[in-house]
Amino acid sequence: MASSSGPSLNEELKCSICMEVFTDPVTTPCGHNFCRTCLSRCWPNSQTCFCPLCKEKYSRRPDLKINTTLREVVQHLKEKLNPGESDVFCDICDERKQKAVKTCLMCQSSYCNSHLEPHHRVPGLKKHTLINAVENLEDYICQKHERPLELFCRDDQTCVCLTCTEGEHRTHNTVAIEVDSLEKKNQLVQTQIDVHQMIQDRMKKIQEIQHSVELRKRNTEEDKSSSVEIFTGLIRSIKRRQSDLLKMMEEQQKAAEKQAEDLIKELHQEITELKRRNSELEQLSHTEDHLHLIQMSSSLYSRPHTKNWTEIRIDSDVNSLKRALIQLKKTLDETLNEKLGQTGLKFVQKFAVDVTLDPDTAHPRLILSDDGKQVSHGDVKQGVPENPKRFDESYCVLAKEGFSSGRFYYEVQVKGKTEWDLGVIKEYINRKGDISLSPEDGVWTVILRNKNQYDACENPSVSLSLKVRPEKVGVFVDYEEGLVSFYDVESRSHLYSFTGQTFTEKLYPYFSPGFNDKAKNSNPVIITPVSSLMD
Repeated sequence: MASSSGPSLNEELKCSICMEVFTDPVTTPCGHNFCRTCLSRCWPNSQTCFCPLCKEKYSRRPDLKINTTLREVVQHLKEKLNPGESDVFCDICDERKQKAVKTCLMCQSSYCNSHLEPHHRVPGLKKHTLINAVENLEDYICQKHERPLELFCRDDQTCVCLTCTEGEHRTHNTVAIEVDSLEKKNQLVQTQIDVHQMIQDRMKKIQEIQHSVELRKRNTEEDKSSSVEIFTGLIRSIKRRQSDLLKMMEEQQKAAEKQAEDLIKELHQEITELKRRNSELEQLSHTEDHLHLIQMSSSLYSRPHTKNWTEIRIDSDVNSLKRALIQLKKTLDETLNEKLGQTGLKFVQKFAVDVTLDPDTAHPRLILSDDGKQVSHGDVKQGVPENPKRFDESYCVLAKEGFSSGRFYYEVQVKGKTEWDLGVIKEYINRKGDISLSPEDGVWTVILRNKNQYDACENPSVSLSLKVRPEKVGVFVDYEEGLVSFYDVESRSHLYSFTGQTFTEKLYPYFSPGFNDKAKNSNPVIITPVSSLMD
């Protein structure tokens, strides 16, 4: 542990455990400083690691390194404010010189303890000015008048003696050296505090950066896990569909082979019958029995009753296989979108936040519920006070909560509405007059118009072809990635994403219920609790 360096050192440079000036200072993850030895004694084992000052607990023992910058500041101030023992010798000692303890500016001599005694006893000597023993005595004596430098001239920023103040410094602003020294020491202490604060600020920034890296690493691992889950499911689906297609192709081939086998068998039967008929005709053509010839003619002269084989074919066209492949691709595309929507929504719902409407931002014609979760358009202006945060032309309202980092997600019910706007908006947008719904102007929204016209407000806008009308919309933002995504919660499908954006201001959830339209669009926009999807 450290030893005291005297009251001149600021309390900021003292360990809160031993209450002494830091020795080998280390900084905890929460930003507090302690002597390394003191902190080690507070952590006898790795299961009970916590900050002795703020009591923050750590899941594992931090790997603490000496704060070299803080250690150098402490050492510098120790040396400056607490000089070591004097190497000045007594001017009176004859034989073995003793080290001087004081220098008299009036006598212009240095004294050891023994020879200093008269200055403590003789009345005339008691009035002399004594300082800690110094070698460079001339620096403390006015070279012009050979008197002690006891005053400081603030006009000329130099030390002067009493005689100087009777001459050229007579009209100047002079103060006792002790007074000016105390002021400068106070300035030094304040500078020390400022430097210490700068150190703390930078240490905190290091921790923020390290925390961001760790957070991003965890998020990346979660994203990788979700991606593996998506594509593993897709691979299984593809294999299953492939197996079904191959099975269908094999079944079609077997059916064609069976059909061919039956047709060939039938043809062989007809050929056998025709050969028999031909043999009978051959015999009859050579007979001399005229009566028998006449009797058999009715049965042998007519054409045999056989099948018309002209239109009978085995289907060797592969178009049926192509159609099956096209259907398989369509099914896989639908499966891909479904999987991405389901898994993507499942992932973003982990970042759900609780948002509440801010009445100070609401347009005067908007009606907010008491709990701040619903907003609808009214026919008359509400009696609301003027506020620089309030939108006066655009029929919208913001959430109280703003976000300048990380990820956040919330869900909004829009069931039964014919018009609405949802998304996020930058903090310092002009709220007086109409606002432009575009990323270039700091607004990222998806909107509904005319009951079934959905658009993503890009520049130009992008029309969205949706199979079903969303009744609940999820909004997800990844600040660092510059991503704003929208989901249909009920169908678990992805609606649209703004990608590659650059956010420099705090973002606020943005809501507009649209016009009442003679009660056709009277349903409120409702912020609903987020319920995670089941596996």
